[in-house]
Amino acid sequence: MKNFLLSFVFIILFTGCGKEEEGCTPVSPQAEELKITTYTNANGITAVKHSSGMYYQIIDPGTGVTPTIKSTVKATYTGIFLDGTVFDSETVDISLSEMIEGWQIGIPLIKKGGRIKLIIPSALAYGCNGNIHKEIGPDEVLFYDVNLLDVQ
Repeated sequence: MKNFLLSFVFIILFTGCGKEEEGCTPVSPQAEELKITTYTNANGITAVKHSSGMYYQIIDPGTGVTPTIKSTVKATYTGIFLDGTVFDSETVDISLSEMIEGWQIGIPLIKKGGRIKLIIPSALAYGCNGNIHKEIGPDEVLFYDVNLLDVQ
């Protein structure tokens, strides 16, 4: 009985912790590739495709510390929808582990003082639910221009 209860608790705690959100299925990065490459071509971005499906362009690799998932980063950024609308522009001081997966993958590609452009498929951003606080809709591919100011 004890093993059954532990198994039941484990199933309850970890059901829904994957990429599938309640009531929706994320779009695969491959399905958004044409959208991303059309955007990069139209905007003169010479991007490299990461194995995750995200695209990036390192503008300045930086010279300082390289961040890890455990790092707290200070960065200025502009977030833009692929239609050119700016949805956010600010400075953040936050643990990289608390950021969207696209940032967790992309920011460690540069060092402190670096600058990177990220084109993030929706599955590596806010998925099929979006983010109502930033007015990001479901399945939204996002572009970020990020300056990495500090790494701790």
